Amino acid sequence: MIWLSVVGFLVAALAAGLIVRWGRGHASVYGDAMPQRFHLGDVPRLGGAALLVGMALSWGLGIWQTTLWGDPGSLKLGAWAWAWLVVLLPAALGGIAEDVTQRLSVRYRLTLTAASGGLAVGLLGLALPSVGWPWLDAVLATAPWLGVAIVVLAVAGLPHAFNIIDGYNGLAGMVALIVCLALAHVALQVGDRALAALLVSTAAATAGFLVWNYPRGMLFAGDGGAYVWGVVIAMASISLVQRNTDVSPWFPMLLLIYPVWETVFSIYRKAVRGVSPGVADALHFHQLIYRRIVRGVFHDDESRRVLMRNNRTSPYLWGFTLLTVVPAVLFWNNTPLLMAFCGLFVISYVMAYMAIVRFKVPHWLRR
Repeated sequence: MIWLSVVGFLVAALAAGLIVRWGRGHASVYGDAMPQRFHLGDVPRLGGAALLVGMALSWGLGIWQTTLWGDPGSLKLGAWAWAWLVVLLPAALGGIAEDVTQRLSVRYRLTLTAASGGLAVGLLGLALPSVGWPWLDAVLATAPWLGVAIVVLAVAGLPHAFNIIDGYNGLAGMVALIVCLALAHVALQVGDRALAALLVSTAAATAGFLVWNYPRGMLFAGDGGAYVWGVVIAMASISLVQRNTDVSPWFPMLLLIYPVWETVFSIYRKAVRGVSPGVADALHFHQLIYRRIVRGVFHDDESRRVLMRNNRTSPYLWGFTLLTVVPAVLFWNNTPLLMAFCGLFVISYVMAYMAIVRFKVPHWLRR
């Protein structure tokens, strides 16, 4: 597992470096008028391609190792792991196409991520066996199609949730890395080494990308990177719960409550204003932190000032993420407690959002 991670890290870092060197000419496609743009200059948005190459090579070597040497280390990475790559491709390639052309509408991208969800059901047999509520579990038992629909919704929706929080250097990448390692930890706890190997390799490839993304922002993940993280993490979360009944279905929910709730809240506030959920804006939680909290960075060079503020925004959200990841890892088999922490996060998020909007931010947060 360790050497697969090393391969994933090195290949992703090398691929990302080549993109930084040769892909800058395509970066000018991303216009300056975009409301979610918080950087100056032309930066390649093809980090997702580097992630995909690093992960694919790492997973492929794991399958080859298992086939050739008879499953060393009990990884059990059989040919089924190739199906994960097949499931991933529609969403990932759609996101990369959008990064290159900026012409793929939200509707088409959502269709492609939904196609990945359908493939996850058809090729991998993913389904949600339980949600932790007895009455709803009884409904799932009598209507298994509902569990299948939830799987498709999760695989289709989570990539877009990661795309929403992908606003600053290192933000979405570090959240994805933390979540992958948390899922891998629990997978090892229940003896699911194959799933842990895929997740650790994904985290390693993400770290290779972050070498170029944080702090200097020389490469962005783009839609392709967000979709890779979203699809892989959604499949891993469902697989972990489906294959290991000891794991509460609310464990991955608490792990991912930040990007999920950010998406739900974004849809709500846009609906209240009569705006389509697909229209980009600059009112997400991380963007408000950038504007209202990250202060005190003054340089004569405007590009350096923007870069420094960009870099200082992400650690606030990393800490916010750890507030949910830590209890999720500690209580991964305790459904009532995990549900309580999810509710606590939602309340805390709304209160923090309203406080920032009303300029009632604690003084210590401004430092």
